[in-house]
Parts: sequence; structure tokens; C-alpha cells
Amino acid sequence: MAEAQRIVVKVGSSSLTTASGGLDADRVDALVDALAKARGSGAREIVLVSSGAIAAGLAPLGLAKRPKDLARQQAAASVGQGLLVARYTASFARYGVRVGQVLLTSDDMARRAHHRNASRTLDQLLAMGALPVVNENDTVATDEIRFGDNDRLAALVAHLVRADLLVLLSDVDGLYDGDPARPGASRISEVTGPADMAHVQIGSAGKAGVGTGGMVTKVEAARIAAAAGIPVVLTSASQAGDALAGRATGTYFHRTGRRSADRLLWLQHASEPRGALTLDDGAVRAVVQGRKSLLPAGIAAVEGDFAAGDPVELRDTGGRAVARGLVNFDAKELPQLLGRSTRDLARELGPAYEREVVHRDDLVPLHG
Repeated sequence: MAEAQRIVVKVGSSSLTTASGGLDADRVDALVDALAKARGSGAREIVLVSSGAIAAGLAPLGLAKRPKDLARQQAAASVGQGLLVARYTASFARYGVRVGQVLLTSDDMARRAHHRNASRTLDQLLAMGALPVVNENDTVATDEIRFGDNDRLAALVAHLVRADLLVLLSDVDGLYDGDPARPGASRISEVTGPADMAHVQIGSAGKAGVGTGGMVTKVEAARIAAAAGIPVVLTSASQAGDALAGRATGTYFHRTGRRSADRLLWLQHASEPRGALTLDDGAVRAVVQGRKSLLPAGIAAVEGDFAAGDPVELRDTGGRAVARGLVNFDAKELPQLLGRSTRDLARELGPAYEREVVHRDDLVPLHG
């Protein structure tokens, strides 16, 4: 942890705002103090993924609590985002650190061109000595506004920037084996794999009611990052300094996998399938166990209206999703290809129809 050179830190709304809404300047400054100290003279690079736009906009708009309707959430985000980045800009200026705002939606993570652009922007900001502050673009987001209080986004950003460490800050000082407010619950100091989580009861969003996350989304984010080869520390915002200094705090999630290609991580965790292909039993075995490409002969049915290059879900005959991939044909082209060999299709329709429906390099099995 202490040796990590590029770190993504995610902080939730409840760690930045008051329960009634509005930014808590002291809390923001305390977080910035810890980040600036960890960054030092710039030898370490830090990307901050910060929630809080909607929560920051509540009080200025006279809203007593986070609204449930999308229009007012977006209005609160519009007012609050400006206040949030202005507060960060002023606080980091005390250390001579420039802040760069990066607003993303899950669509930006799912579309390959947007994904590459986001990667280049973040890399360039870091190369120029700025500290990127990433938030979901809640003003225009729709379903993505419930992205898990930016936890999953933070895991994807950590992979996007090839981070050495992901630090998830909450209002709880780690993962507990039960409700931390109840006697007898104990903090789990390390998680080496899924078996360590087997008997853990995980709670939902906190009492403040200004965020959308909770321990469920943080554990899921930690799982995504750890599976992509990035260790994770989950602790409270008040202990951010200890976490960034490498001192024992919170819960440490060990790596469980290796870094994968960017497109496979977003394909599995960020893409929104535009349709579905039902595979016969042989094709399921070939795709999931054999890690082979999907050919027309193994497809039994097609659903949805998608174009070549779109992500699609691959299902078994029972309707269970077994994989996700980028399809090489439009939905309207596929019905005439189903169950047929590529050799026959090439002979009848031309060489363009000899290709795979989903190439193995653009396919990721889904586990669990």
C-alpha cells in the first residue's frame, strides 16, 4: 500500500455533506489535507472519484432530503456539481494543486471510443500534474444515476488509469461481519477471496440518506477491482490519511486476479447489452469452458434490435446469462444464419459471412 504510485480514492456523499444536505467544508478540507499529504510533491498520482453533487444541491434548492424523482435529482446535481468542484478547487489551492473535473456516465465506460477518450484525458491530466476529480454526470444520467454511489465507477476508473491501489472511503471504518452498530460485530481486517465473505451480512445505504450506495456496492466494487489485479482498502474518510500512508486500517482486499484487457472489464461490468443470443448446449460449453468464438451454428434464437459492434448477452437454453460479447452482425442479419456452418454461409452469401458472430477476443464469460 505504501509503495503504490497511482491511487484512486473514492469518497461518498455521506462523508462530505451534512445529513440535511449541503457541503461540510471541514470534512472536505480534512479529506483534501490527507490527499495532499499523500501526494507529496507529486511523486504519487491520485485520482479522486467523488460523489456529493446531488447532496450538495439539496440545501441551496430548499430540499429537505434527496428527492426520488429523476428531474429533481438532476436539478440538484446541476446546482451541486458546481459547488462541489468549486469547493475542491479552493481547498486543493491551499497546496498549489490544480484540479481537473471529469464527468462520466456509465455509457462513457461502455462505449469503446468514449472509454479510450476518458483514459487519454485522465492520463494527460496526471501527466500535467493536475488531480482529476471524477464524478458521474448526474445532470444528464438516467438509470446511471443509481450507479451505486460511484463505487462501481471507481473500480472501473482504477482499472482505466492502471492504478496500483483503490481506496474506498465510507462513514464506516471497514467491513464488518454484521451490523457494526450492534454489539458483537467485528471488523474483517483482510479479504483474500470469496470464501472470506461467505458468512458476512452486508447492510445497505447509511442513515444520512444523502447517498445511494452502502456496503453492498462497496464490496462489489472491491470485488471488481481485486479481480482485475488491483488491491483495495475500505475504510472511513476520517482514516484516509492512515490508508494512504500504508498503515493498517479498515479492510484490505487482496488481488484475486490479473489485469485484463480494458474492453473485457467494461464489457463485463459497464456495458449495457442491446440484445441477447440463445446458445445451444454445445455452444455454451465452447464459449464458457473452451473460451472459443461463437459461430452461427450454435445459436438457437435472437432477441433485441442491435447493430454490429454492440454488446449482447449470451444465454443458455434456460435463459441464464453465461457470457457477454461484441456482436459482428446486425440483429436483422442473424436469423438467416442460425444453425448453419460458416462454410455453407460463405458459399451461399459470400466470404463476409464466414466470420464469427462473436470473436473470442471480444467475449467474456460471466461467473456467478
